[in-house]
Amino acid sequence: MALKQYIKVEERHQLELENEERFKKRDYEGLIEQLNSETLSERRWAIRDLSEYPEATGYLFDLLGKEPEVAEREALFDSLQHIGGEPVIDGLLDLLHSENAGLRNGAIEILQSKPDGVAEHIEELLNDLDSDMRIFAIDILQKLAHSKTPEWLISVVNKEQHINVLATAVDRLAEVGTLDMLPELERLKQRFIGEDYLCFAIDMAIARIQGN
Repeated sequence: MALKQYIKVEERHQLELENEERFKKRDYEGLIEQLNSETLSERRWAIRDLSEYPEATGYLFDLLGKEPEVAEREALFDSLQHIGGEPVIDGLLDLLHSENAGLRNGAIEILQSKPDGVAEHIEELLNDLDSDMRIFAIDILQKLAHSKTPEWLISVVNKEQHINVLATAVDRLAEVGTLDMLPELERLKQRFIGEDYLCFAIDMAIARIQGN
């Protein structure tokens, strides 16, 4: 058998296998049971189908913390994004504390798409004692389509002391800042006149805002 034909046969066999796993017992209890399957395709289909069951949120987060396969983790994030709601938002915020960068980045990506659900948590995140958490909050604001984003960022400029947090906020303001915010940026530059990198970032933001 030619190599190309062999590959097609293998692909067809894999598709048949996945379809077989897909159409096993599809009620809620059956899907939850399949989350523990050793078969990747069965686990993946269960994850996808559970996106229609908000009550599965806890199970999906539990599996997310121990799932070793990247494709399955992506499916878990997709299902959680589809479910949405406060329990999902709370679980994603908890993931920001994870040591796993992939989990943190996945959580940030979904949070960026949930402006209404995330808005009430932003100020708490921006005041977190952990500077990394404050940076993650600003990362969320990078793509969060919310009218208060510039206001939140300028509040960081006015009160923050950590250089890395400030630099991240200034970078974001370069994209969404308005002309009335230039005095605050100038005052920030005077506060940290000896910090060359931050001052450079401020100058770039000012130029960008004036250009916009």
